[in-house]
Amino acid sequence: MLSDIERYLNVRSASTGSFAPSGDLAFLLDTTGTPQIWTLPEPGGWPDQRTFADERVTFASFSPTRDELIFGRDEGGNERVQLSRLDPDGSVTPLTDRPAAKHRWGGWSHDGERFAFTANRRDESVFDVYTQVRDATGDDAELVHEGDGWLTVAGFGPDDDRLVVSEAHSSFDQDLHVLDLDTGAIEHVTPHENDVRFMGVEWGPDGDALYCLTDRDGDTLSLARLDLGSLEIEPIVDDPEWNVDRFVLDGDTGRLVYGRNVDGYTDLTVGRLTGETTIETFPTPDLPDGLAGAIEFDDDAERFAITVTGPRENANVHVVDIASGESDRWTHASTAGLAEDRFHDSELVQFESFDAREIPAFFSLPADPAPGDTPVVVDIHGGPESQRRPRFSPVTQYLLDQGYAVFEPNVRGSSGYGKAYTHLDDVEKRMDSVADIEAGVEWLGDLSPVDPDRIAVMGGSYGGFMTLAALTEYPDLFAAGVDIVGIANFVTFLENTGPWRRELREAEYGSLETDRDLLESISPIHRADRIDAPLFVLHGENDPRVPVGEAEQIAERVSEQGVPVEKLLFEDEGHGITKRENRIEAYTAIARFLDEHV
Repeated sequence: MLSDIERYLNVRSASTGSFAPSGDLAFLLDTTGTPQIWTLPEPGGWPDQRTFADERVTFASFSPTRDELIFGRDEGGNERVQLSRLDPDGSVTPLTDRPAAKHRWGGWSHDGERFAFTANRRDESVFDVYTQVRDATGDDAELVHEGDGWLTVAGFGPDDDRLVVSEAHSSFDQDLHVLDLDTGAIEHVTPHENDVRFMGVEWGPDGDALYCLTDRDGDTLSLARLDLGSLEIEPIVDDPEWNVDRFVLDGDTGRLVYGRNVDGYTDLTVGRLTGETTIETFPTPDLPDGLAGAIEFDDDAERFAITVTGPRENANVHVVDIASGESDRWTHASTAGLAEDRFHDSELVQFESFDAREIPAFFSLPADPAPGDTPVVVDIHGGPESQRRPRFSPVTQYLLDQGYAVFEPNVRGSSGYGKAYTHLDDVEKRMDSVADIEAGVEWLGDLSPVDPDRIAVMGGSYGGFMTLAALTEYPDLFAAGVDIVGIANFVTFLENTGPWRRELREAEYGSLETDRDLLESISPIHRADRIDAPLFVLHGENDPRVPVGEAEQIAERVSEQGVPVEKLLFEDEGHGITKRENRIEAYTAIARFLDEHV
């Protein structure tokens, strides 16, 4: 018989739709325990499983001219993605054979004969640009540009003779370049000062411009047109309060979809370019409220596939008719026999922090909470340049079903509220975000259902650091803590993280060369003697981002003090727990831990 949490963890998700030229839809579905490729010919039909590995598929992209697709897969969560081609007969052809290298997908050429990617084959700390013929394998890729940083490819130009190359200096500072594949010449097209984002890049229909999301001229991301002749940038959709955070454009028809991030919820607009910077809008899609994910047009841009999730909606792929706005839910990922009316919604709230700043959060109460007797799990997102948004979480729904309330703050440093808010925790201001957690717990304590003596803190990745920091800075506030793939020591983290990530992370946290004293001072490992709440530590041994040594050192240090510590490591996982069997083992243990100590 399944345990209660196992039932919740068996809720499936379908995502990342990609249309074949024939009209079939490929998507990722985790029915077998890890995301694999499935296809459907029509909405609600019986899906066909197309890949059968134990390891997760990270993306799948159909050719624009053939019913074949390229997909990525890593090993044990190590993020060193290799590329393969799936043919209509089900055969799989490995396209890369560099298991020590990371391959970052860059898209198909319009004629379907080539694809592009970046990889750190030559030097583990930098990414180069490659193109490869669709039926070439192994080491047959052509190195077309040697990079000296974090490069990704944003797509082929209309004539397949150019590539857009994005260079990331930090999460909030990027540059765009146009690479001429015939001459090898590369042109920097976004000269700027200070930190500026250039994201979601699409070629204009005539190849004389790029359309992208940028915050060059404001606090939020706007949709803008970059003229490749003059390098002038003209805003098209500019919202001073909310980011435009997703955008796709079909170059042949000028049809487009963009989404604004309104307090975490996705507000979609569908339209068509009628001039260089003017848009004719179409009916608003009739989709469930929540968070919209990957968007992709079909072959003639008459419809698009979109992943949608919400607090009460597990992730599924919907297909929207552009002219009418009507949508069909093509996938029906299982809810594991749990009735959807059993799932709980979340409420968007705000609380005042130490400096009178209003901090947004999502708060969920269980059914019929007992006054003064409701325990709370404070669940902190990673990033830090990330945002807790209204999406389905089986762990959250399980906790609510068991009588816990769940509090998900977007402390300063979170994305989604403008770049000024995101920079409020940079370097020497790091602990201000931890102070926001204290203010949130004080706010919780004033709510009539909440038992202030039964509050636990939990987080993953950077949220794991926040969990440990909350336990060291405010030890009297928490009954227990759960650290999932978290940072315990910023110095050892930066010394041991993947070489390709170090420069990007130092831009956020501070550098080993100039900020070592600060990094030492904010590292929870050096204040671990203040932790007196029971601690659960969870990590994947293949984690290339936050090495497993972070878990081992904090668990050892806290246990030496006589504080109850549970440590659970998985040898076949990386930065997070992705395999269903491992997730069941991990979160069953976490649920037991919380029940015992909270």
